[in-house]
Amino acid sequence: MGRATETETAPGPVIRLAKFGIGQVVRHRVFDFRGVIFDVDPVFANTEEWWEAIPAEVRPRKDQPFYHLLAENDEGGYVAYVSEQNLVPDTTGEPVGNPKTSLIFDSFEDGQYHLRPRITH
Repeated sequence: MGRATETETAPGPVIRLAKFGIGQVVRHRVFDFRGVIFDVDPVFANTEEWWEAIPAEVRPRKDQPFYHLLAENDEGGYVAYVSEQNLVPDTTGEPVGNPKTSLIFDSFEDGQYHLRPRITH
């Protein structure tokens, strides 16, 4: 009988902890908009078409957290998908002017949004 040998497994991708949390208000580092985080992907999870539409010289790495934001700029509210490297904390203490915030969050206190309780059955 042959000896059983251990098989070596390649380490998986390194997943970094997200720097920002759900309900936190952030600003884009380069572009003039801010938003509240409502979801986090540990690594890039959008389409290749979306990725390739970003000019190569400013395209972020895929191996970092990406954040879904209810964002606002001078033209109104929208949903944005932004890499961690392009976000900084918003220090204004002001709520975000996106009209959909009330669908996900039930209050805004001390510069932080609080999630609505989930209804389950």
